[in-house]
Amino acid sequence: MDRFSIKDIEALTGIRAATLRMWESRYNLIEPKRSSTNIRYYDQDDLRKLLGVAALMRQGAKISRLAKMPAEELHQAVLHQELAPLPLDERLEALTLAMISLDEPAFQRLLTRAFDQCGVEEAMMDLIFPFFRRIGILWQTGSINPAHEHFITNIIRQKLIVAIDRLAEQAGPVPTSNPTSNPAYNARRYLLYLPEGEFHELGLLFASYLLKARGQQVAYIGANVPYPDLFVLDQQYRPDFTLFSMTSSLAQDSVADYLARIKQDFPRCIHLVTGPLAVLAEGQVRWESPLVLVKDFKDLIGRVEAYAAGMSVAV
Repeated sequence: MDRFSIKDIEALTGIRAATLRMWESRYNLIEPKRSSTNIRYYDQDDLRKLLGVAALMRQGAKISRLAKMPAEELHQAVLHQELAPLPLDERLEALTLAMISLDEPAFQRLLTRAFDQCGVEEAMMDLIFPFFRRIGILWQTGSINPAHEHFITNIIRQKLIVAIDRLAEQAGPVPTSNPTSNPAYNARRYLLYLPEGEFHELGLLFASYLLKARGQQVAYIGANVPYPDLFVLDQQYRPDFTLFSMTSSLAQDSVADYLARIKQDFPRCIHLVTGPLAVLAEGQVRWESPLVLVKDFKDLIGRVEAYAAGMSVAV
């Protein structure tokens, strides 16, 4: 759980393997470890140091000086980058470093500053989700354990809930490309949930924020919703749309079977379906009304604003 290959380091820090080897020999920057089979690897302390080096070099620091800096000084220098309005992509190293170190105050500060400076939508789409993609290699290789994922996911989840609560306190929706001053604009009723066996809730929470920011009515049910509960929810809430994500294996049905049941049992409303499993099943499912495949958040925003403005949207 504490070993990174040179390819992992290259992917996470942006430092090319050849450059890293040169720095190791010329500046004694890092001394890689060797496995029992003589394979070189790096540990979490090495990753922390290299993340700091990569981040500070983007700000103009010289490698000759950084190589001499103690690890803790590098760590603090990177985490203090949030004090300046840096471009979002330059915060990735600081977020990764705070996650690896389980440094909650630093991660909280970085998120708060990004939300304040860029807005929730831009920060989530241009920083947080790219951050998840960037560190995905860590989960794939087993270099971090579920504790790290729970650590960052819960902090981001808390921030989103606060942002959603603030929307409720506003007088109206934030400006969009289809403002509410348009006479044709009207709020639709959305039911948001994850099917039984689905627990990755962060994207659904962000979708709730996007919908509420555009003046839509949202009933947020959450994760792991048993199929029979949908009949009760449909009768009581009478949604115009449902929105659900398919990310991991379902508890019972295949993706195609689940969608076929949804289409048959709830033909009255439009079902917006997103998530990796839905995209992968694109060729196996008849995407016709009332099923709509939503490929990303920009696609969702466009559809929501079009529906609210009374425009028809092609499946």
